[in-house]
Amino acid sequence: MPNSKVAIVRTSPETVLDDYARVMRLAGYQSVLDPAVDTALKVNISWHFFYPATSTTPWQLEGVIRAMLADGYRRELIHACHNRTVVIDARLGERENKQVNVVEKYGLRNIHLYDPDQEWINVHDAVGDLTREFLCLNEVYPKGFSIPRRFIGENILHLPTVKTHIFTTMTGAMKNAFGGLLNEHRHWTHPVIHETLVDLLMIQKKIHRGLFAVMDGTFAGDGPGPRCMVPYVKNVLLASADQVAIDAAAAKLMGIDPLRDVKFIRLAHERGLGVGDPKQIEFVGDLDAASENWHFAGPFKKMTFASRMQHKIYWGGLKKPLEWSLKTWLAPWSYIASVIYHDWFWYPVLGRARVRQAVTSAWGRLFHNWEKVTPTEHGYTDLGPAPTEGVVRGFFGTLGLGLKILWTCVKEAPEFAMKKVRRRAVSEAARHG
Repeated sequence: MPNSKVAIVRTSPETVLDDYARVMRLAGYQSVLDPAVDTALKVNISWHFFYPATSTTPWQLEGVIRAMLADGYRRELIHACHNRTVVIDARLGERENKQVNVVEKYGLRNIHLYDPDQEWINVHDAVGDLTREFLCLNEVYPKGFSIPRRFIGENILHLPTVKTHIFTTMTGAMKNAFGGLLNEHRHWTHPVIHETLVDLLMIQKKIHRGLFAVMDGTFAGDGPGPRCMVPYVKNVLLASADQVAIDAAAAKLMGIDPLRDVKFIRLAHERGLGVGDPKQIEFVGDLDAASENWHFAGPFKKMTFASRMQHKIYWGGLKKPLEWSLKTWLAPWSYIASVIYHDWFWYPVLGRARVRQAVTSAWGRLFHNWEKVTPTEHGYTDLGPAPTEGVVRGFFGTLGLGLKILWTCVKEAPEFAMKKVRRRAVSEAARHG
């Protein structure tokens, strides 16, 4: 298997915009992303609240946009791209994580894939006989599933962060496609999540004109991610056209053996979809950073109550009595339980102190003052004032938002939403019949 290139660059707030341009150019993004077609910047929102390392950072989004515009990519052919999940409110998340600020600043389109004007088509119509090579999706969805029509023929640039994950050990570029490519009932794939990510990478390679990833490691998350992690300041950026290689590189930095410990990387490597062996990756940039080992504990040593229950439902003793309910109209019980645990309990009770500590760092100050500070051509020399005591939303603040999120997650639950779609279709047919 030929070597793949992963660029890695050390960064700081003062130079972060230059550093994003550098890491992208080192990885050769201009030879991958066709400037003549639309480029989707696939934003990652793992939590609708700000929590370090969970979601695409505003400086990540801004650095990528500025680099592309400087290199001649047309503003009207770049757009931010978001997906919805059953437990994450993407519109709240893009505000809380200050991503929409950047999109509006540069006058880009902001596409939410689940909006009514976005068309989804059956995967068989999009990729044809490739479906015969799927490892698991044909069994999970015997009738097929839908993918966004707009993805066909356009570039996609994934914007993940460096972090661990309770289902996949680590998450990065390959997992970032999960929400965007699968329509409803994504949770049906959780028991076979590693095989799913490999199938999705095959689809991406088929439908996209160019495929690239830029990963932010200014904060990196360890523990039962993608939400309830311990964030660390690590000051690195990664970029690659090889989705497998960039995930393998991030895993290696965290002290995770990508081929031994991350099944989706091993499966993709074995099928020639990318390079998962760090020994076969050509690292460019700040090579001393590539040799680091952060010795992360990983997602399984200190799991939360919620993550332990999820493992029991998908792979353990609760699989038989409970998993069936997740494929019926009863499934919203699990969405409600997740919102109550994560948004009403874990964030204000356990996570708040970690966020307060993180915002005292240079990156935390930059995030806190994002709307007020002005960048130089290189980065951010003025980070603004240090955050005050009440900077992080407390219990009652998250409770109020949590009530709205609960209503949204029930209202937009696919089990109910699809019934509404069918009722509308019947009504339309009757009216025109």
